[in-house]
Amino acid sequence: MESTKEQLIADIENLLNRYGEIKPTHINPVLLQFMDRQTLLSIIESILRQQEKTNESNIEWLEQFKQY
Repeated sequence: MESTKEQLIADIENLLNRYGEIKPTHINPVLLQFMDRQTLLSIIESILRQQEKTNESNIEWLEQFKQY
């Protein structure tokens, strides 16, 4: 089942708001007029890649404190 553009916008908001310590992000639904479904999916993929890189960096940083 394909996600609607409204659901994709909600998914983007949820990804951006995953971390509670920052101000919540709200996306204006008027943007739906200008973005197609593929663009929204690309944004989601980009956010997920960035979060993955951040997680990898955090793990590398934490590894330096590991006691052997």
